Formats: sequence, C-alpha cells, structure tokens
Amino acid sequence: MAVHSAAETVLAGLDPEQRSVVTAPAGPVCVLAGAGTGKTRAVTSRIAHRVLTGGISGRHVLAVTFTARAAAEMRHRLALIGVPGVQARTFHAAALRQVRYFAPRLLSGRAMPELLDSKVRVVTLAAAKVGLRADRAAARDLAGEIEWAKSSLVEPGEYVVAATRALRETPYEPAKVAEVFTAYERLKRSSGVIDFEDMLRAAVWGIEEHPDVAEQVRGQYRHFVVDEYQDVNPLQQRLLDAWLGGRDDVTVVGDASQTIYSFTGATSAYLIDFPRRHRAATVVRLVRDYRSTPQVVGLANAVIGQARGTEARLRLELHGQRPPGPEPELRIFTDEPAEASAVAARCRVLVDGGTPAKEIAVLFRTNAQSEAYEKALTEVGVPYVVQGAERFFERAEVRQAMVALRAATRSIPGETPLPIAVREALTAVGWTPDTAPPGGAARERWEALAALVQLAEEYAATPEVLPIGEAATVERQASLADFNDELARRAAQQHVPTVDGVTLASLHSAKGLEWDAVFLVGLSEGTLPTSYARTPEQVEEERRLLYVGITRARQWLWLSYASARSPGGRARRPSRFLPQLDRSGGGERAGAARSGGAGAAKRAVERRRAPVVSCRICGATLLAGADRKLGRCPTCPSDIDEQLYERLSDWRARVAGAQRVPAYVVFTDATLVALAERRPGRVEELIAIAGIGPRKLGLYGEAVLALVAGATVDEIGPEKTLEISS
Repeated sequence: MAVHSAAETVLAGLDPEQRSVVTAPAGPVCVLAGAGTGKTRAVTSRIAHRVLTGGISGRHVLAVTFTARAAAEMRHRLALIGVPGVQARTFHAAALRQVRYFAPRLLSGRAMPELLDSKVRVVTLAAAKVGLRADRAAARDLAGEIEWAKSSLVEPGEYVVAATRALRETPYEPAKVAEVFTAYERLKRSSGVIDFEDMLRAAVWGIEEHPDVAEQVRGQYRHFVVDEYQDVNPLQQRLLDAWLGGRDDVTVVGDASQTIYSFTGATSAYLIDFPRRHRAATVVRLVRDYRSTPQVVGLANAVIGQARGTEARLRLELHGQRPPGPEPELRIFTDEPAEASAVAARCRVLVDGGTPAKEIAVLFRTNAQSEAYEKALTEVGVPYVVQGAERFFERAEVRQAMVALRAATRSIPGETPLPIAVREALTAVGWTPDTAPPGGAARERWEALAALVQLAEEYAATPEVLPIGEAATVERQASLADFNDELARRAAQQHVPTVDGVTLASLHSAKGLEWDAVFLVGLSEGTLPTSYARTPEQVEEERRLLYVGITRARQWLWLSYASARSPGGRARRPSRFLPQLDRSGGGERAGAARSGGAGAAKRAVERRRAPVVSCRICGATLLAGADRKLGRCPTCPSDIDEQLYERLSDWRARVAGAQRVPAYVVFTDATLVALAERRPGRVEELIAIAGIGPRKLGLYGEAVLALVAGATVDEIGPEKTLEISS
C-alpha cells in the first residue's frame, strides 16, 4: 500500500502529456520536449514510478546528460522522491568510470593512461612537426577540428574527404589539418596520454571487443535515459548502442529546434530517426510551456515557425501556461554604443525596481560583443558576471594587444590619427584589418582586436569637455597614450569582483539556463545570422540560436539591434529571423499579430512612408503607433503634466458633446497623453505629434495651443473650436 501511495504521489501534479511519459510501457520512448515544458520532471518521475512500482531497480538505471549540473539536478530530484541508487552522469563521466574500472583487465594490468585536460599544447607541438607555427587561437581551432573528426568517427586518413563533404570551414587547408591530426595522434601515443574522445572510444572498444566486459556492463545497466538527445554525436551514439547491446529499454528526450552544436559533431539525426530505428517506440510531445509568458511563447513560435530543413520536421508549437505578461519589446538604435547604453539603463531600472541582478541576462551571438555591455553596465553601477567566457579585458589577446599599444607610443609618431595608430600597433600581435580568418577561435580573437579598433574610433570621435571659463566642448585630439589610459581605466573598473550580477553570455553558453528578464542584442544581418553562415543548414542553425535565446526569458524580453556598428558607420539590416519587422525598414512592435490581405499591404506602404520617430528619452526607434504618438517607449519614464491632461480631457469631452461624436474622434487617449507630456508651444511642435495632421490642426490647433499655454476650458469652450472648423 505504501509503495502504491508513493507511486501515485509521483504522478500528482503532472499534466496529461507528462503522465504519458511516466506511464509509457517499458521499451523505446521518445520524448519531444519543448523549452520550459518540464522534461526533467517528466523523465525523473518516469524513473521513480518504474522503481516504486517494482518494474525496475534504481541501481540498474543509467541516466545520461550533457552537463554535470543537469546530472546533479536529476540525482537531487530522485533523492527527494525517495529513489536512491540511480546513476545520473554525463557521457564522459560514465565512460571515464567504466574505463578506469576495467583498465587493468583491458590493458594487461596497467592503469588507465593520463587524460589530457586540453588538446591545445599537444596540437601546437603537432602543428610544429608538420611545419605550421600555430598561435593559441589557431591551435584551438585545430583542436576543434580534431575533436569534430574523432566525435564523428573520422580517422586522420579520412579527414579530407569527410571535411569537404561536411562543408567544414577549416583553419588551414584540409590536407594540412589531416597532417596535424596524424601528428597529434602519434604524439599522444608516444607520450602515453589519451584525450576525451579516446576515453569514449576505449569504453566502446571494451564492450564491443571483450564479451566479459560487455556482460558485466550490461548486467549493471539495463534501463537508459538520455537527455538532450538532439546533441548526441556519432561517437556517443556508438557508446549508447554498446551499452544497450541490442536491447531497447531506452528513453530519449530532446528538441530538434534546440540543435545548436552541429559544428562540434552533434546531430539531431538520431532524435529524428528514433521512431524509424525503433518501430515500437512510444512518442510523446511536451508542448505546455511553464517557463515563459504567453507573449514570449508566441514570439518563440513565430520565429521557429519559419524554420526549414530536417529539424523543422519535429518542430513543436508551444502553449504558454503562465499568466499573461508584457509584450516583448523591439528596439532599434543608431549604433552599438547607444544600444549598450540603453540596455544598461534598463538593467538599472529593473534592479532598482526589485528584480535581482542575477535574474537578468544580456545574450549575444559572439563573446567579442561583451565589451560594450561590460562598459555600459559598469558606468551605471550594475554588477555583472560573464558566463562561459573571460571578461573582455582579461582575454589573452586583449592583454597582449594592450602591451603592444603601450609599446607603440615609442615608435609611432604622436601626430598619427588614433585609429590608424591603433591599427598599426596591432600588427605586432598579428592582427590585420582584412576579413576575419577561418576557424572559430581565430575568428573570435580577430573580432576582439577589431573591437579595440572600434573603441579607438569612438574615442577619437567623442568630443571632449574642458573647463574653459564655463565648461566647453572641444574637438578631442586623442593620442595613443590617452587611449592607453582610457583602456587601463576601463580594465580597472571592470576587474571589480562581482558575485551576484547581470549575466553576460553568448547564446550558445545560455543553453539550459533561464532568467526573469532577457535582453537579446545585436540582432542584425551579419551578426545573427553570422556572415559565416553560408549554407541553408548553417542559416537554420542560426535561427535556432535565436529561438533558444527567446525561450530563456520567463517574463520580460527585449530584442534590439543597431543600425550601424559605430556612430556614422555603414547601415545594417535587421535580422531576417525577426518576423515582426517590415523588411523595407519600418516595423511593428514585437509580438504584434500580422494580418494578410489588402489591408496589410496598405499598412506596409504607410509604414514605408512614415518618418523615423525616436524615443525622446532613450533614443530607440519607435515602431508602434501609440509609442510614436507619445514620442517615447511605453516603459520609459513619463513626465506628464497632470493638470494639462485634465484640461485637455475636459475640453475634449465638451467638443465631442457639441459635435455629437465619440471622444476618440476628436483625439485618442494616446494623443492626449502625448500632448500633456510634450506640451507643444508652436504649430510646428504640435504637428510633429503623430496623429495630428493638417485637418485636426485646422480644427483644434488653436484651442490646444491655448490650453497648453494655460487657458482654462471655460476660456476656450467648444464654441471656439466649432468656429475654427467652420
């Protein structure tokens, strides 16, 4: 009876789809779980229910996750339910444990070889052996190629063909990478060390080639759960197949729309093909989103709804379960510094309003984008932490560049324009102003140094305020020494240790996390999607990155991009993944529904003709009609004149009564608020308010200007307006 009661308790509070996961029969189960749908609760409840009902023993379960954090969470949940003994580990941790245990048997009594923490040192030596001088960034890119090959079960002699077929963007010619790969493998063997892929291969080899090992492993583990199954690579799938040994008691959980690591060898093909490989599989879709508001969920659905390609076949339409929240905000800024300043200012408002800083995240496509937000948050006094990467001024290439810039003050003439001087100085660390090199690490290094050049351009273009009598603005004659002092100041400010702060993270490192408030920044063509996404498959992965970013937000979501990278720079287009943007350059507020037909076409034409209106407080481009009337974002502080608003309201009521029309026909509420906030004193200022055209200016202009000037409603009266209209 107690066991039955405990099993029923496990089912309590689950939605119908989650219950279907828990109660599915033994055998292959595929759980297609959208973001925020409670997948961890569902699969841990499945394990617990099967154990508590006597179907399986907890010690015979192996649950595989992709992060140690996820494994710890699963173990914790199972312990709370009262189901001990379940092994929840990452692929690497599970393989390491098995290889260490069986090493004496597999290696004739010898212990397992030392495990490399990083490939970079050995790869650097291997590159030197084949005539390449690889710096740290190039070595990291070569190591990445070797990891991709080994995870994809590609041998050194097969690399050239496999890389070409996979359209890999290699840091060197594929044949040269293959030479480094070969030299790397030889160096490892001669040094008696193995890497993480070797460890997975050793686990596979131990099971496939040693029946006694296979019997012991399969006797221990009889039931399997694999989380984030869309991120499995061929080597990991080979290990899973070895563990299973032809059995099919496996539950896999994944979301094809969150496949964002294909560059590492991960593939959603195993998730997509699971029902075909296991004809008797139970397939359950979890689509009730408990994380995000319906407004955030709606935008996520709109973005992923445009997806194409193989992964789109398993696209899930989420249904938000939380109470309604604010609409996602879409902002356009003149340049990236303005965007960063506005984001920081809003973070300050959120923190002052009670939102913990740790519940706010700023997410971007590349780590090199973090510097502007580090600086902007520092200037407004909001603490931050950088997730999954070093702070900008702590990066090795930036520290080296700062040394080179200081040294250049002795060799570059002082009259050299600052941007030119910085570019020349950075040649000492191998940077060139040409396009970024191939390879992720080398490209990221190039972009970080390019960010220093951009800082120099902005610093040189910023007017300086000097105390000449009263403070006066003069043109800055910035020297390289001045710029070095500015960099040192920024670095010192940003090295203040913080524990609880706004999270700055790339979209890749944000996977699996969530926050109350999320800022998605830099959403322009060339950044997201990156200009290096050339094939349809690569472009679709960029779309999925945005989808992952959107689904990190629980309550409040901001999306923004800058029309130019730096002040006065070349114009950029918004990301093609934002379905609410008018492609001609205008747009709608994020989350607004679009309608078809002639009416939509007419509105599109009107938007193309509409002049650009910016928020008079934060400078963002205003897209929604009500915001354009107000002349500010709805969340920016209002400076409304309450007495003027009351006079305008009373006057409007009298005019509407005299004309026998609804009050909104005279002026809408939004127009009254705009008038009371902006307080126009001249006809030019009055007609600048969106919604007041020549007709209404002729009808009501004189009366409104009089009210703004301080006249009472009795002094104006509806009669005066009627006289104007006649």
